[in-house]
Amino acid sequence: MNKAYFFCGIGGSGMLPLALIVKAKGAEVAGSDRALDQGRTADKFEFLRGHGIALYPQDGSGITRSNQIVVTSAAVEPQVPDVQAARRVGATLLARAELLAELFNASPNAIGVAGTSGKSTTTAMIAWILHAMGRDPTVMNGAVMKNFVTPEIPFASAVVGASDIFVSEVDESDGSIALYRPRVAVVNNIALDHKSLDELRRLFAVYVAKSDIAVLGIDNDETAALAARQSPEKVISWSLSNPQANLFGSELRPAQDGIGFTMIERGTDARIGARLHVPGRHNVANALAALAACRAIGVPLVEATQALKGFSGVRRRLELVGTAGGVTIIDDFAHNPDKIAATLQTLHDFPGRLLVMFQPHGYGPLRLMKDAFIDCFAQSLGEHDVLIMPDPVYYGGTTEKTVTSADIVAGVTSRGRAAVAYAERSRCGEELVAQAAPGDRIVIMGARDDTLSSFAGNLLESVRIKPAS
Repeated sequence: MNKAYFFCGIGGSGMLPLALIVKAKGAEVAGSDRALDQGRTADKFEFLRGHGIALYPQDGSGITRSNQIVVTSAAVEPQVPDVQAARRVGATLLARAELLAELFNASPNAIGVAGTSGKSTTTAMIAWILHAMGRDPTVMNGAVMKNFVTPEIPFASAVVGASDIFVSEVDESDGSIALYRPRVAVVNNIALDHKSLDELRRLFAVYVAKSDIAVLGIDNDETAALAARQSPEKVISWSLSNPQANLFGSELRPAQDGIGFTMIERGTDARIGARLHVPGRHNVANALAALAACRAIGVPLVEATQALKGFSGVRRRLELVGTAGGVTIIDDFAHNPDKIAATLQTLHDFPGRLLVMFQPHGYGPLRLMKDAFIDCFAQSLGEHDVLIMPDPVYYGGTTEKTVTSADIVAGVTSRGRAAVAYAERSRCGEELVAQAAPGDRIVIMGARDDTLSSFAGNLLESVRIKPAS
């Protein structure tokens, strides 16, 4: 690739790995980011500089010639100076999803991983299986894959391989899922998140229609309906409740450090024992999706299952930050009702009160899912658990702020669960530390904010030095 790309918002979870992939393929890459200008997440930007990527302020100064291709994410608004500079010098403007789809669609063995929940973990599982089997895939993920982290590559959300396999998360939230032409289309589940269910049904139907093989999780009603509309020979289904699925997971055996299960392949007598070193029923579901996707391109199930035993997880997915004074801190990416319910269900498999801080990932999603958030917390919090919420993530712009965290808290408390809202996240942290007692688990939940992990780490230190009561 002898092109020059400029990534506006290069630190974003979907932008950073894509920038690394095109850089590794020989392109000239530069970029800017609002977080860089604000002095946030410095390690990430030092990592990018170490890979030969020039970084500029997000003031248009890095865009000076017409042969640059300026890549923007859905979060970049038209008034951003980089976009204005691109138009001024005649540079090409390209959406992140358009560039990713161009690379993805060029691969004969393109595996797209879609769905409301579980995309990043399923993508990472597929990546690890294929890597362990010597298939050398290229992988685009929206999260850091722990198996690929090294001292030189601490932000391993991308893998550049030499084979014709390209594995990528594909996103429905901005409608860009319609751009992809997968050989294998994975859909874990379909639930309300960024768009209405009617629009989601249409987007996922178009995505699956373009594929040769559809890997579909039929425990989800919407995905099951999608599977029923496909020809049977096109579908590899998986389930934790329906033995008629092509891959059926049963006999789940939860443990503190993971979960075991038995997988049965329909049409054979095979009963394959499996063990994951990541906990939770939802991760068994992710594993079945990953195994089915690998089977679709010819990887034997027994060998793939054996490889999956070495999967070490994805950063910020039920990630243990540490324990101090008998209090455990957990960092988690959960940000929609399905993800939150899965996290809380997994944690309730084991003893200990939960002190949950949930930072919504935007005012728009909060408004769209208000009732679903209230239902989720009211049903999933335990009798003695506590929910604490700061204001949503907000990086500027004209978003409507008619629904706030206080509205969610009011709904949850009206349903008999303990919840409180504070505008400032720092105040939430103080309350978490004040309430924490030996045996408790503090869970930090949220997305679109890289500082949540450092916040969780700082909480651990605060708990460590907390005076004995």
